[in-house]
Amino acid sequence: MKSVFLHYVFFWVTLQLIAVPATVLNCCEGDILLLLDSSGSIANYEFSRLSFFATDLLRPFSLGRGHVRVGLLQVGTDPHLEFGLDVHSNQESLQSAMQGIRQLKGDTNTEAALGVARELLTETDVKVPKILLWLTDGVQPGDVDRPMSELKMRGVSVLIVSTVHGNYQVLKRVVTPPLDSHLYSVDIDNIDIITEDLRKAMIEIIRAERLRVVDLTSHSAVLQWRPVLSENSSYYELWYKSVSKPGREIRRTLTGDSSRAELKNLQPDTTYTASLRPESNQAVFNTLTVTFTTFPDVLSPAVVHLSDHGPHQIRVSWGPLQLARVQQYTVEYGAIPSSHVRTVTLPRHKNSTLLTGLEPGTQYLVTVTALQVDGKERAMSVRACTLAEALPALIDLQLEPVKRRDLGVEEMQVKWQASQGGLRGYWIKWETENPHSTTSSMYLPPSSRSTQLTHLAPNSRVCVSPIYSSGRGDGLCCTATTHRDSRQWG
Repeated sequence: MKSVFLHYVFFWVTLQLIAVPATVLNCCEGDILLLLDSSGSIANYEFSRLSFFATDLLRPFSLGRGHVRVGLLQVGTDPHLEFGLDVHSNQESLQSAMQGIRQLKGDTNTEAALGVARELLTETDVKVPKILLWLTDGVQPGDVDRPMSELKMRGVSVLIVSTVHGNYQVLKRVVTPPLDSHLYSVDIDNIDIITEDLRKAMIEIIRAERLRVVDLTSHSAVLQWRPVLSENSSYYELWYKSVSKPGREIRRTLTGDSSRAELKNLQPDTTYTASLRPESNQAVFNTLTVTFTTFPDVLSPAVVHLSDHGPHQIRVSWGPLQLARVQQYTVEYGAIPSSHVRTVTLPRHKNSTLLTGLEPGTQYLVTVTALQVDGKERAMSVRACTLAEALPALIDLQLEPVKRRDLGVEEMQVKWQASQGGLRGYWIKWETENPHSTTSSMYLPPSSRSTQLTHLAPNSRVCVSPIYSSGRGDGLCCTATTHRDSRQWG
């Protein structure tokens, strides 16, 4: 009969888990780690009830970073991390994972599990409120006073749900006050009656009541907050003012579904305070306040950037783009020290142009001028250099051994081809055969197409490079295979 009843319980739990709410609370930001007693002191029925209770408790929350992160750590002979804080980012995934929990049995080693909990909740860069929710029968909790105290000292709120069999004195010592909302001792069959109260207590800890500045310029600021109202029944009161001129306060009324507002026409380099109060007939909310300072006034062009360098072109970009304050831009550029200056005029929505027809390897002075709507001008100049034009490389290189019978030595005939435009000559380098195998080189006029080398070292590298007025072009190298014994030549 008992097995039939347990089967019915699991079937009922499964049906409940299928219905994931379409909309969830967007109220909170924090980490919740469930410390679930999964030892042998917990009956199967109690374990299933605790699991379902935890599932139902978490159902309304939005999950993931920036919202609520949930992890589950089971207590047994050895702690078992069912899933970490960053695993589930939606309710469907969490509900499925909670449905698949299996009891560990074994001893109640809560101390070891608290060591893992400390790492998960405190050894992290995520600066949000943190909750350890301990679900237990309270039987033989172990020496938990010290690890629980360490967690609380590190800012973790300890909340406890225990069955009536628990050691109430121990639980009372380790829970985070106030006891009336953070410690619950309840019969397992009636555990559902504490769901709403416990959830409210958790929300009070992790409620994200923050008014943030998410975008700031010299003349505007964008405020953002976590919505807590609905569109039809409520609204927000927003007001802001300069700290230096407290008498001039600006007020606005925003709809209940708002979550951000842009403040315009602010003064540059000025400190403001902004306040937001949710207004509702159903609840009383705190007034949120933020203080910020606008950026100093920046007129375009404040920065000029060069890119896409080539032998004949350079791209010039500038910023910031100020459509409301600029009529047009003028770009002037000329080679240094030449007095010839070219000009390009651009509309106010353009903040980049490609300068073409430039001379390679040349320095230019580039000036960007903005004509403001009030008739004033602001200019910024930079120096820019085009890249040197790539020099033609050697086209071909060939080595042919030649036998000088009159001298009884071997020579190497070196032949090459190269582009003639701007050519000043050739530079030839090779290794000679002597006691130290030194490197030799020579310069040949541009009319040369070949030369002969003698006394080459075995496997000497022969390299020929074209020389131009602006530098040396890429050359070619070949390995010369010589015959040390001249008798091989007959």
